Amino acid sequence: MKKLFGLTIITIMIMSIVGCSTDNGVEFNSSRTINVITREDGSGTRGAFTEIVGILEGGENGEINDRTYVEAIVQNSTDAVMTSVTGDEYSIGYISLGSLNENVKAVKIDGVEATAENVQNKSYKISRPFNIAYKGDLNPLAEDFINFILSTEGQDIVVNAGYVQVGTDLTNYERGKELEGTLVIAGSTSVTPVMEELVQAYKEIYPKVTIEIQSTGSSAGMQAAIEGTADIGMASRELKESELAELTAQAIAMDGIAVIVNNNNPVEDLSLEQIKSIYVGEITEWNEVIE
Repeated sequence: MKKLFGLTIITIMIMSIVGCSTDNGVEFNSSRTINVITREDGSGTRGAFTEIVGILEGGENGEINDRTYVEAIVQNSTDAVMTSVTGDEYSIGYISLGSLNENVKAVKIDGVEATAENVQNKSYKISRPFNIAYKGDLNPLAEDFINFILSTEGQDIVVNAGYVQVGTDLTNYERGKELEGTLVIAGSTSVTPVMEELVQAYKEIYPKVTIEIQSTGSSAGMQAAIEGTADIGMASRELKESELAELTAQAIAMDGIAVIVNNNNPVEDLSLEQIKSIYVGEITEWNEVIE
């Protein structure tokens, strides 16, 4: 009996070291490897995340090196990142705050929750602008649509979608004559959800207008605007100098980048330094960040 009791105690001690009990009773093995999920090259979300977190590093010849962990799994859209994290309790990823839902869990960053309010008051450290950009003079339809986005009505849609409005001196949208025509908007998969809502509201005002949204990634969207294959490009980051030489940019919202884990993961809070260490491959197991 004593031997059996001793074995039971040892088993409990081992489980307390390597595992954490989650709310749904599933055992989380904290000694498991962290499965790092990142976005593809050209993603505005990746560009902003790697810059803010400190993953980008200047080289000797002035080039910028992205030190993202070579073992990281690359996904090419916000939805793909969320699907990966939802299906793998040992993974970590990052997405637009406005796309966050109950299927994954956003961790706090240095004790601060990922919320629109904390992005606005600048206490949440990982945030970036949503930009649109265009080349040359706007046609009347594109100009009117941008006026709608930046109006009180348009920015209400931005806020209701979970983002932070740009500016405080907003004016009401003034509907003019009946408009018709076609616009092509291309770029960031992170900007796409709020753009879809803005387009839907605008088309309710002008049902003869057709607006096509192409979710191609920030860099591809900027290139499309430069080449003229899109009337408006979308970028979930600041524009590069080379892009600004060709385009006019306008911020339409501020967004946080949520660092997400599986709902079964017991981690609640990570420091910015811990996130950096995970994403450059210095921290590779969950027990290094779970107390």
